[in-house]
Amino acid sequence: MTVLFYLSAVVSAYLLGCSNMALYLSKYKGIDLREAGSKNLGASNAMVQLGWRAGILVGLHDIGKAFLSVLAAKLLWPQLPLIGAAAGVACVLGHMFPFYLKFRGGKGFAAYLGMTLALNWRFALVVMLIVVLVTLITDYIVVGTVTTVISVPAYLGWTERSPLLFFVLCIASAVILWKHRENYVRIYRGTEIGLRRANRGDYRTTKR
Repeated sequence: MTVLFYLSAVVSAYLLGCSNMALYLSKYKGIDLREAGSKNLGASNAMVQLGWRAGILVGLHDIGKAFLSVLAAKLLWPQLPLIGAAAGVACVLGHMFPFYLKFRGGKGFAAYLGMTLALNWRFALVVMLIVVLVTLITDYIVVGTVTTVISVPAYLGWTERSPLLFFVLCIASAVILWKHRENYVRIYRGTEIGLRRANRGDYRTTKR
């Protein structure tokens, strides 16, 4: 029965994670984010291509769906210690690999923040502050992303004294790090679009 509960939580969270605000906005704006900028359906690409308002809306949606996934799983099955983390990771993976888009979604960072917020809101707020500071200092969102996905499993696994929790969270962290591999290359080559340049619209794709 326990396996069935975990399976129900994971499948439900994955399907919720497949909901993609960036896709909805890109269709409304007439700009296919899968072919523009970093070519992913996430908040950072939406901000670069569609403007900061769209980026914030997409980010809030992605954070919210992961937060809801974790919260719902913990409320429905409070007796299962890792159910929240399992649901959160499933939601992040659903965002990154939606089945109806040939598994081409976003890079998972905002959803990862939502998962962290539901698992430990105090630490999540600290992480968000660090992300903002690191991003403003470096001008690159990806630097804040790397900082987050490395620190979250380490901190939560250590404070909860749970190697299994550390392992479960590392699944999402590892995939996010891998999905951002092109960003690392662009930073090295000096071609990565910084946040300030993106907000000026220097690289924004316009509808033809």
